[in-house]
Amino acid sequence: MNERLQEKLEVAGIDYAELESLIDVALGEDLRFGPDVTSEATIAPDQKAEAEVVARQSGIVCGLLVAIAVLEAVSFPLAGVTPVRQDGDIIALGDSVLHLSGPLRPLLLAERTMLNFMTHMSGIATATNAWVRALEGTHCEVRDTRKTTPGLRQLEKYSVRCGGGTNHRMGLGDAALIKDNHIAAAGGITKAIAAIRSSNPTIVLEVECDTLDQVREAVDAQCSLILLDNMDTDTIGAAVAIARRSPTTQVEASGGMTIERARSVAEAGVDYIAVGSLTHSVVALDLGLDMASPAPNFDS
Repeated sequence: MNERLQEKLEVAGIDYAELESLIDVALGEDLRFGPDVTSEATIAPDQKAEAEVVARQSGIVCGLLVAIAVLEAVSFPLAGVTPVRQDGDIIALGDSVLHLSGPLRPLLLAERTMLNFMTHMSGIATATNAWVRALEGTHCEVRDTRKTTPGLRQLEKYSVRCGGGTNHRMGLGDAALIKDNHIAAAGGITKAIAAIRSSNPTIVLEVECDTLDQVREAVDAQCSLILLDNMDTDTIGAAVAIARRSPTTQVEASGGMTIERARSVAEAGVDYIAVGSLTHSVVALDLGLDMASPAPNFDS
């Protein structure tokens, strides 16, 4: 992979080796039954074109770096790739986000894979930004969950960041989240917290609580982050009041969250709202590849 592109991906927090493998799988789905028979029959090997990736609707664009990596994977010359926007930019209907100039066959080979990544990632960024705007003026942040598409977690969580949201843990080993099954297995919240601290004393620790009694127990055990699961807004307010007995304890609300409810939950005092739908059921942002017609053959 191009060194400059690698550097940009690393700055964005995207592992380029993992991305390369993901792109190989995605392109492999299109090439599984052989080469692009349509393009090979209709397009001369030396035919070139100019094209734009254009917004079919307004939103937040994301996935430009991934699109460039896809183009590189099909040997499209990166000298002919010019980003018009950056990941995280606000775009309007009709805006161009990427200009492309080069051989047409590899461009069309890359088209669907490139747009699949970009529309999905832009949809996540756009949805996240809607929550960010709904919470504007409060101290509350929206953050994602592990309810991600298998294989796409790093890209989906990057998209959340581009939309202005905050990431929760990336996996099971970078933070501890004590849930109901762990509580039952350990014999209670206090015992579960003690067990985690004994084995991983420095790890970020969060406890999921369903009731106010559990919140009290978690606070008494000096848990620094409490997840309120499926509580109504009044109960969330009461839970926050209990949690604030400890000045270092933060509170996250999860379950049954809607964007219409977001502000009232934030004003109840929570620090975070966890939204699984940012990744597990987001609507793609419509982007398309528009080519100059007829495609000019620069060698003629």
